[in-house]
Amino acid sequence: MKKLGFGLMRMPLTDPNNDAAVDIEQVRQMVDRFIEEGFTYFDTAIMYNGFASQRVAKAALVDRYPRDRFTLATKLHSGFFNSLEDRDRVFNDQLEQTGAGYFDYYLLHGIEAGSYPKYEQFDCFSWLLDKKAQGLVKHAGFSFHGAPQLLDEILTKHPEMEFVQLQINYLDWESEWIQSRACYETAVKHGKPVVVMEPVKGGTLAKLPPEAEALLKRANPEASLPSWAIRFAASLENVMVVLSGMSNVAQMEDNLSYMADFVPLTGEEIALVEKVAGIVNGRIAVPCTGCSYCTEGCPMQIPIPKYFSLYNEDMREDLAQKGWTVNFSNYENLTARFGKASDCVACGQCEGVCPQHLPIIARLKDVAAHYER
Repeated sequence: MKKLGFGLMRMPLTDPNNDAAVDIEQVRQMVDRFIEEGFTYFDTAIMYNGFASQRVAKAALVDRYPRDRFTLATKLHSGFFNSLEDRDRVFNDQLEQTGAGYFDYYLLHGIEAGSYPKYEQFDCFSWLLDKKAQGLVKHAGFSFHGAPQLLDEILTKHPEMEFVQLQINYLDWESEWIQSRACYETAVKHGKPVVVMEPVKGGTLAKLPPEAEALLKRANPEASLPSWAIRFAASLENVMVVLSGMSNVAQMEDNLSYMADFVPLTGEEIALVEKVAGIVNGRIAVPCTGCSYCTEGCPMQIPIPKYFSLYNEDMREDLAQKGWTVNFSNYENLTARFGKASDCVACGQCEGVCPQHLPIIARLKDVAAHYER
């Protein structure tokens, strides 16, 4: 298959403050263009876009195209089952929501040190193979957010898993926390093809510091900033597909422009993005990808990723000279509808589900100190 996948996670919205308010008509246009250019891979999950993603997949894709025209991936997350029976309940609900009949790719979702024991406790690996034997799943795998040592342990114990989904981007490639390179090399060692998530790191690599952007624009004035990030991931030999959470038709068209006839990065281009990574890593305050896993269970309804986005933007500015930015007003507008950063009660549920393992409680204190002074 072609190496670009449509991640149904950051879809266009009719209300920017409601992740479930998906602009179905625009998504249909994007699906049509995607399939028209010969791409087939669509990725969804229970909680994406405020729990609306799987229903959108049905309305924009499944109900409109023959089943053999596309491949669909979805996932079982550890937060949605607490018994053996729950696994089937979730799976059957996914079949109903998507109307897909079967899933081409099915993943045990977001495995890391904290969640892995639960997948073993409820025998989810064998359960998934049983779904495959029934013809309800074509390919069995899992997405992973842990250390390479744990990945090696899982793949050694479960060689029957056919693929692994990993967070890979040029910013995290050498990260001591995400360890993209080490995880990728572990998958290669076990002969498992890789699906890439977060290639643009939640949009971070689509908006770079001026000096970093200038480096890429001098090298190729016509190339968009996201194109460098997606091509970096797609250039890895063992990568099967790179997921892009496209939020509008323009982003779709940009991705299609360089992925329809994909050309890998050259050695010089790889060295250039490594230099850009050094610049960005020196400027980013909170490495949040905006996945919003943290927001659904927040008792104070704090829009954590939105606040981190504002804060990161301000930290890239020279506040010693400016003193104030428009994000102070943006923050105030958000607090009229959502909880303030200072409303955090430190319950810890957000940190328990964060794929990036961020110290969210501490960083919200930074946000509050910045915007609520």
